[in-house]
Order: sequence, then structure tokens, then C-alpha cells
Amino acid sequence: MDCHRAAPVPIQRRRPSAGTRRDIRAPRRLRLEDFLSWRAQRSLVLVLSDCFALALAWQIARLLNQYFSPIPAQLVWWTWLGLPSLFWVFTAFTLAVFAHNGLYGPINQVKNYVQAGKLVSLVYLFSLVVVYIYDPKLDPPRSLFFTAWLSSVALVILVRLLVTRVMRPLERAHAQTKIFLIAPATRIRRLSDVIARRSAHPVVGAALAATANSPATFQAILDSGAQQVLADNLPAVDLASSLYWKLRRAGISLQLLPNSREMLYRRGQPEVLAGIPILRLEAPLIGGWDYRIKRWVDVIGSLLGLVILSPLLVGIAIAIRLDSPGPVFFRQERVGLHGRSFRIWKFRTMAVDAAQHQLMMERRNETADGILFKIKRDPRVTRVGHFLRYTSLDELPQLINVLLGQMSLVGPRPLPLRDVARFESWHHVRHQVLPGITGLWQISGRSDIETFDDAARLDLHYIDNWSLNLDLEILLDTFRIVCLRQGAY
Repeated sequence: MDCHRAAPVPIQRRRPSAGTRRDIRAPRRLRLEDFLSWRAQRSLVLVLSDCFALALAWQIARLLNQYFSPIPAQLVWWTWLGLPSLFWVFTAFTLAVFAHNGLYGPINQVKNYVQAGKLVSLVYLFSLVVVYIYDPKLDPPRSLFFTAWLSSVALVILVRLLVTRVMRPLERAHAQTKIFLIAPATRIRRLSDVIARRSAHPVVGAALAATANSPATFQAILDSGAQQVLADNLPAVDLASSLYWKLRRAGISLQLLPNSREMLYRRGQPEVLAGIPILRLEAPLIGGWDYRIKRWVDVIGSLLGLVILSPLLVGIAIAIRLDSPGPVFFRQERVGLHGRSFRIWKFRTMAVDAAQHQLMMERRNETADGILFKIKRDPRVTRVGHFLRYTSLDELPQLINVLLGQMSLVGPRPLPLRDVARFESWHHVRHQVLPGITGLWQISGRSDIETFDDAARLDLHYIDNWSLNLDLEILLDTFRIVCLRQGAY
């Protein structure tokens, strides 16, 4: 076996653009500039302006009503900055409602002003209901309430209008997104002219679609400082997925034009750029509760499997020791998440000196492209090994790898260093997720798949369309196929 470690392709990481979100398949370290981004600054200014408007409205209401309708003592638990506790509770609730309704997004939308006035009114009405529930005998001063309500609506809208007027030039400057074009030569100039004419987004570079997957093109994208890549007529369907994950790890988003063939195969978010309908590629996130549930299933499933199958595992271990000399388990370096290697657990199915004959056996490799090593009648396989491979029982010890977090029950199969060393660049996308004991490759023919490209496309489909339901379907199909003994040797 080739024991040289396959070095993963180095990828620079930059601050993610607005179109990318966090996901365990492309982790990014939290940086200070994430907090100092324009979006965060804009939201902070809007929050402070809303607080100022509401505080001013309350002070106006108190001054106008301090002698006739003061705030009941039952509603003043403490004061801060000269404002009663009721105001701070009311303000916190109002800001939360604003945030939930997206009022801290783009500030130049007219509907936001109307929405802000409506939400302030709803919060005041809700506050009246809460006060009544708190103390039905309490009669809140009506003049104070109506003065504060009308002042809050008017001042929130007025202050937001002033903030918008001041920040609009900055908003336009920060709204510019640097775009890198990947398209055929006949389309690059036309796309560049349309974007320049219809938007403020600068085109910072371009490359031919035929060179989309080359290292030189990827380096040119990084050097240009592009935040988005707009691609048209990519030469291969699977190229979009490879390019997407490489760009994502660098904090750059990928969009496709509607006439791209990948539109038939990709999920994403429809958008409009300079009047052109595009599709922003997105993969379903494996994060939050989805990730926790997947990990819980892995831990519980591997623990139950090791306990329930322990008599079978012991029986297999005894059979291996009686059949041939050597250890029960086979440990080998495999490439896992993000190109990191780990040692996989399997039952030994070959003679102990099998690795010494690997170079000689390479000539008998039956795969078309030579990336995978498959021989239907490998003379190095022992008698018990034939049975274990035929029934896939040799894979059971990998439940240990799942329990350790090195693998998942479902995912692309982890391959030996020998195979990974022969990868093309787009094949490395399969390392964006935890490897698994079973996957789409295994339920779609397993050893009957002739080329690694076919297997890699199945892995990419799994990565791009991941869901808990898909994992469940793969697990159920795996049990069915193993019981029918399809495609294994």
C-alpha cells in the first residue's frame, strides 16, 4: 500500500460574503471583522436610533402628563437613566419584535417605516393587555398612554427617516459586491457590460468557463478580492458543486445563470442581479439541531450496534483467528473530514502480508480509471474474509470510529491514502462531510460501480441534498441490500 499521506489542497479563507452561512462542512473561525461588518454596524445604528426615539417619546409623554396622569407607582419598580423600568421592558420587547420582523435589514425600504409604525402600535396595545392582566384594578392613565403611543410612532418613523438619509450614501457604497465572471469568451464582455450598466457592482475579473476548475482561475478569484462568482455555461454538471465548495471555504458565493445546465441539478436561492435572473447555489446546512440529531443518531446507533452485535463480533473474531494467522482487526489510514487522516477499524479479511504484494496486484486492478482498487477474486483474501466481504460484516468494527466521532453512520466512504493520491481536484469535495459506513455509493451498486467519477457524483449529490430523511432512507436501503447481498465481493 502507498503509505504517503495525501496532502489536502490548501485553500485561503477570507471573511464570508453576505451570501454564505455557517455550516460544519465549511467551518470558519469567528473573527473580529464579523462583528465589525457593515451589516452589524447598520443594525446597531438602527437599534440605537429606535431606543433614542422611544426614550424621547416617553420623556415627552411624562412632561406633558406629569401633573395630570403620572405613571402609577405599582408599575415603577426601579429607574435607570431617569426612565422607569416599564419603559425598559417595553423597549426591549419592541426591539425584539422589530428584529423578528426584519426591520434591522436594508434601511432604504419604504415598507419598513410603515411596518415600524404598525408594530409600535401593536406593542402598545399588547402592553395594555399585560398591564390589565397584571392588576385588573389598575387604571393606567389614558392621556399618558395615548401621548406616549402617538409620540413613539411619530418619532420612530421620523428618526428612521433621518438615519436613512444620513446613511444612504454609505449603504450604496457597502452594497457594492465585487463580482468575478466565469463564462465563454463570447459572453464575458456582454455580461460585464450589462452589470456595469444596470448596477453599481464592479466586475473585478473574468475567466473562461473551460478553465473554471483550474488552480490558476481559483487563485485569480482570490487575488481579485471577489465576493461573488457569476458562472455561465460551465463545461460539466459536477463542476458547479466542486467550485461551490471551494469558493464557500474561501468565503465567496457562487451564482449561476438560468441557462446553465446545472439549474436542472442544483437547489438554491433565486435572485436578480442587474436585471438578470440568477440562482445562488446553496447546500442544506448541517448545523444546529440537524447536526445534533445526526450526531445523537450516530452515538446511540453505534453504541446499540456494538452491544447488540457483540456475540456476533466475538464469533467473527474467533473465526478469523482459527482461519489464518494474524490479528483480528485491520487498521489502516483513511482520509476523513477536511482531508484529515484517521485509522479505520475493520475485521481483517486478507493475509497479513497482503500489503507487500500491493504493487504487483495493481496490474490486475479491475476499475476503469484506477483510482479505486477492486479485484473480484483477490488471492490475498482468506476463506473467512470472502464471507465477511460478501456479507459486508467486515465493516462492523467501524462502529468504533462512529462512536469516536471520526465517522458517521451515513456519509461518503473514507478511502485509503493510495486512492486519494489519485484524486482529481473536484473529488476532494467529498471530504466536506464526515465519512460514513454506508452512503449513496453503497446503495447504488456498491462494487458494481465501474469508475470513481460515478461514485464521486453520488457523494456530491448526497452532500448537496443532505437531510435527515435522506440519511434514514440510505440506512434502510443498506439493510435491504446487505440482506440481499447485492454488489459486494
